[in-house]
Formats: sequence, structure tokens, C-alpha cells
Amino acid sequence: MTNYLQDKVIIITGAAAGFGKLVSQRAAALGARIVAADIDQAGLDALVTELTDAGHSARSMQADVSNREQMVQVAQTAINEFGRIDILLNNAGIMPLAFYADHAAAAAAWDKCIDINFRGVLNGITAVHDQMLEQGQGHVINMSSIYGNAPVAGAGVYGATKVAVNFLSEALRVESQGKIKVTIMKPTGVPGTALGAGIINPAALAGILGANYEGYLQKYMAMLGGELGEESTSAEHISYFALDPEFVADQILYVMNQPWGVSIGELTVRSAGESYVI
Repeated sequence: MTNYLQDKVIIITGAAAGFGKLVSQRAAALGARIVAADIDQAGLDALVTELTDAGHSARSMQADVSNREQMVQVAQTAINEFGRIDILLNNAGIMPLAFYADHAAAAAAWDKCIDINFRGVLNGITAVHDQMLEQGQGHVINMSSIYGNAPVAGAGVYGATKVAVNFLSEALRVESQGKIKVTIMKPTGVPGTALGAGIINPAALAGILGANYEGYLQKYMAMLGGELGEESTSAEHISYFALDPEFVADQILYVMNQPWGVSIGELTVRSAGESYVI
């Protein structure tokens, strides 16, 4: 495949871990210049040291995506260091699944979820918008989720933020056709990321699993115990159970690595043998 990422300037939020770190590593290896943003300064330092030691071009800035001014500074860092912004990956996010009955325990996490998942995406878009228009081209990639496909119990707030991401993305696409490409990424559940650590009530997973809930839990516990067979743990098998983060990162990279005239509007990434119902 032709490499369209050589010398592209890419801002990645949530870059210190998970999908953000994986995409940073893969894009840098293809010659992209990375501006990594995260609230985790130590994680950013480790990432940028790794990339620059390997001869790649990377800068970092500690930033809270929910803070508009800090995101403007991230964009300005990219412009000051590299002269442009080609791609923004709005990747930072949290997943505080909980039922409405859990509101007392979940309220603070829900507020944070709205700030990061919704306000953070908007802040990212507006931080790069004018520069991309001035350049005459740019690409915004927003991380949504299959949770944005339909409302389910246990994900009222989280799912609503992902619907909002979809809406923001499509509105940006319509407003900036011919200037800014927009992609909505909709990964399925990926146990290998840190998102699960934010779940308030584990029973809230039942909403996305429906009648598959009990079977999923059995498989998941077997996977954690190393007792799940190769047919469910290897991507070489159709019954592959839980998607590895690397496969999502590879598809984000695929979306990035296109000629300017080709825009992939939406991409859902699933494991073939998953249990999710939306």
C-alpha cells in the first residue's frame, strides 16, 4: 500500500496509552510527525522518548481535552514545531457504565464523561479547524463506539456522548466538504484497553450483551484465567471472542493512510465471534 503518512503532522489525544499510543507508534514508523497530548505526563514522556530514540519526529504536551485553551495550545504546538496540522485523532475518552439507579455513585464520573467524550471532541475540532481551512485540507478522526448505535440499559450517559460524537462529526463533514475529511471510528468492546477500569457498575454491561450476558461472562473469566481455547482467542479463527487493541489501531492507521481525495466516513471494527448485540 502507498504510504501517504510520510511527513504528515498528526495530533493524537489520549496518546499515552491504549489506541492513542499504538497509533502514535505505528504512524511515526511510517514517517508521520506526532504531537502527542494526554493528561499523563509520565506516559507522554515515555512515548516521545521511545519515538525519538527510534529516529522519529514527535513532540508532546500535557493537556486536558476538556479545557479549550489547553487544546488550542496543543494545536499551536503542532503549528510552531511542524508548520501545519494534517490529521487530528480525537481519541481520549472514558466509559463510566452505570444504570440510572446508580446516579449517586456515578454522577461525578458522568460529568467527567460528558466533559471528555463530548466537550473534548468539540474542543479538538475547534482547535484545529481554522488551521485546516487555511491549509485547504485536513482530516479529523473521532473515536465513537458501537454504543452510539442504539440506546441500551446501563449506558445512558456514555452512549449519549458517543451519539453526540457522531452528530458533531457529520455536521463537520457537511460544513467542510472539500476541505476537511471526517471519519467516525466505532470500535466494539476491546477488553485490552483501560476503558473498562472506568465502569461504575459491572452489571451495566448487560445492556450491550442482552441475552448473551451470562455466556460472555463465562468466556471472559475463562479468558482471564488462560482457559479459553485457541478458537476463541486467536484472530485466525472465526469465533475470535475479544478484539485485541492492535487491530483497532491498525484500522485507524488505514483510515489515516489514504490519499487526500479519499475519505472513509465511518468504520466499525469487531471481532467475528463477539457477543455484543448493537
